[in-house]
Formats: sequence, C-alpha cells, structure tokens
Amino acid sequence: MKKVQPFSTKALVSVSLLTAMSIIFTRFFSFIIPIAGLPALRFGLGEAPLMMAGMVYGPALGGLGGLAADLIGVVVNPQGAYFPGFTLSSMLWGILPGLFFYKRNNKNINIKGVFIVVSITYFIVSICLNTYWLSIMFGKGFLVLVPGRLLSSVVAIPLDSVMVSTYLKYSKKYYAGW
Repeated sequence: MKKVQPFSTKALVSVSLLTAMSIIFTRFFSFIIPIAGLPALRFGLGEAPLMMAGMVYGPALGGLGGLAADLIGVVVNPQGAYFPGFTLSSMLWGILPGLFFYKRNNKNINIKGVFIVVSITYFIVSICLNTYWLSIMFGKGFLVLVPGRLLSSVVAIPLDSVMVSTYLKYSKKYYAGW
C-alpha cells in the first residue's frame, strides 16, 4: 500500500486539521480536576488527534503537530504558566504512536493494537512525564499525583483507542494512498 508523502500538501493540511482538533479538545472541551488543592489533572480528548497524526503521517509530523498544538494552545487559552516539559509531552503524543505504527503494514490495524499503543503512550507521557512535570511545578511529591492520573488514564485510554481506531479505519477508506 502506497504511503502519503511525509511533507506533502495533503499531509500538512491533514496534520494541521488534527492539530486544530487537539487544541479545541484540550483547551475548550476539557475540564480540570484539582488534586491536593492544585489544578493537577486535566481530562479531555486532545491527545487522540495527535496520536492519529503520528500514526498516519509519521512521528515527525506527529511531533510537529504536538509542538504546534501546545504552543498555539498556550497563546489562545492559557490554563496556567507555560512549562516547556508539557511541550515535550505534547510532542511525544504524536511521536510515540508514530514510531509504533508508521512504517508497519497498516492494512490489518485492529482496535487491540491501537489499545496497546495508546496504553503505552499514556503510561510514558501522562502517568510518568506529566506527573513529573506537575511535581516540579507545584513542589508536590510524584506519588501524591499518580493515583489521580491513573484513574484518568483508565477512563481516557478506551475512549482514545476507539477514536483513534475509528479514524484509522476511515482514513484508509477515504485517503487513498494510506
């Protein structure tokens, strides 16, 4: 199956649309749950479009989409002080799934494979890195913040897996060349 060229107009426009979706889902259709009196847990579906970008268009464009989503999102609707660690995390939302899926034979992608990749990405980015960034920012212990992030991930992983696998299913149907 022929791949879409990585930096073609079609790929850049598609990644831009997914980046815009990520900004909207993260900044406007999410809610923040305080932990230990701090705004430590944001629940939303803004990660799914970045994972989609990485899986379909590769880790480079997925990472660029994550970079753009975080920087534009902070300018449009800041939800606290800017912290560069979250920019790195946002980039990893697109890079890690892209590393798992981009060069594979994408004919037989099923929800089980997507669920595994989404779970691994959530563990690395949300549970480990984002919790570490929050502990640095707020001066709270890492382990104090982990239970809430685990609970959030238990809810978000199935939702994101369904969103991503549905997108992959229809992107194969409508984007000839993927």
